[in-house]
Amino acid sequence: MKQTKLILVTGATGYVGGRLVPKLLEAGYRVRCLARDATRLRGRSWLKKVEVVQGDALNPAELIPAMRGVSVAYYLMHGKQGGKDSAERDLRAARNFAQAAENENIEQIIYLGELVDPTANLSPYLRSRHETGFVLRHGKTPVTEIRAGMIIGSGSALFEMVRYITERQPVLTCPAWFFSQAQPIAIRDVLSYLVETLKTPDAVGRVIEVGGPTRLSYADMLLGYAKERNLRRWLIRTPFYAPRFSAYWVHMVTPIHWRVVAPLIEGLRANLIVRDETAKKIFPHIHPIDFQTAVHLALGRVQRDNVETRWADALVTEAGDVQPYVFTVEDGLFIERRQIVLDLPPETVFRSYTGIGGARGWMYMDWAWAIRGWVDKAIGGVGLRRGRRHPDEIHTGEALDFWRVELVEKYRIMRLRAEMIVPGKAWLQFESTPLEEEKGKTIFTVTAYFEPFGLPGFLYWYAMFPFHKFIFDGLARRLASRARVLGHAY
Repeated sequence: MKQTKLILVTGATGYVGGRLVPKLLEAGYRVRCLARDATRLRGRSWLKKVEVVQGDALNPAELIPAMRGVSVAYYLMHGKQGGKDSAERDLRAARNFAQAAENENIEQIIYLGELVDPTANLSPYLRSRHETGFVLRHGKTPVTEIRAGMIIGSGSALFEMVRYITERQPVLTCPAWFFSQAQPIAIRDVLSYLVETLKTPDAVGRVIEVGGPTRLSYADMLLGYAKERNLRRWLIRTPFYAPRFSAYWVHMVTPIHWRVVAPLIEGLRANLIVRDETAKKIFPHIHPIDFQTAVHLALGRVQRDNVETRWADALVTEAGDVQPYVFTVEDGLFIERRQIVLDLPPETVFRSYTGIGGARGWMYMDWAWAIRGWVDKAIGGVGLRRGRRHPDEIHTGEALDFWRVELVEKYRIMRLRAEMIVPGKAWLQFESTPLEEEKGKTIFTVTAYFEPFGLPGFLYWYAMFPFHKFIFDGLARRLASRARVLGHAY
């Protein structure tokens, strides 16, 4: 049902905000996004359905056009790096926001805070998160503060931290913070609370604590993830907290920066549990899922390559933002992406990459592909000799040398799943995306994905990475050249 209310979402470039916007649109609300850099929203599937205002909450004047005509505003902004200066900026932004909301007669502010123990010795970052809610409530606009436990979901900092550590280390020496109690909550449940607050009068002006249904230690979370992945992990308990050392250690073994990890670890100095059951009374129809189910769903999104937002900023791949080469680690997947802009239509580019393999070969360093196929055959794999059914036609489910065609969408995409023997799962994906701004041009993308299984998988990836750089670079160039030849031929 179409709603008349205009909803302001701040932090739409972030993990929660980027998922909240489509939920609000599905519910029929009109949405306006406030972003310091509006270009960071490019590539979002919902961008054309919302209004975007560029502005910074640290500048009160820039909040005026964002607030005008708004009924309810979501406050999802905060500094990620912690520290005294960042905490002060957070509080200043909150004061500006509360005053602007009051000036524009906004009905309600909904603030997503964090579940903390206010009696504990909080870090500057966590203290500022707690005090931000107080500053917002100090204004005249009614505020609903949702204090959520650590968020678990595909792309969340907690999920990636649990995932990488469990995957990479069979034996873990565990500081004391591994055994503090917490109530991690699934991202889908956080979004449910945020959306339902809009239509729940009893939530206005309340502080509401929300968490998952079970209390777990961080050690429990690691073992729960290991169970989902059928991995055996051993934990050695120590009496030391060592939060700063732990943050650096996580920084070294995962792609997450220590400044992002530090607040998670600092929060676990105390038990992060729900002490007020108000949420169950106000939202009796919301039943949060357990941690194990949340991990299962998050891993499922990885398999489907369907991660909406991440703890880190997403890379934009539209016209004007095309990066020739990107290497990232997302949700446990090593990802190498190469992009070339071609002055050709998508159907021509599509014909180029769907004709790869078989008698035509792999276009670049065929001898290297042949050696890999021979090695695979020698250790009991399928090898490279299966070829392909037809030199130009390709269908989902077919064998293509030592790959299986997992997905084909005409003129758009072909995804191959590796059937050679590797310590993990691997995919090679080709895409041809038309440039909306320039007709007749196409972004040609070649992406290699690898999901390692345990320590052998990580060692395999790093051993192969230097070779990938040459082989996949050459493959992308040769396929682009073939597309140009096909373009001249038609």
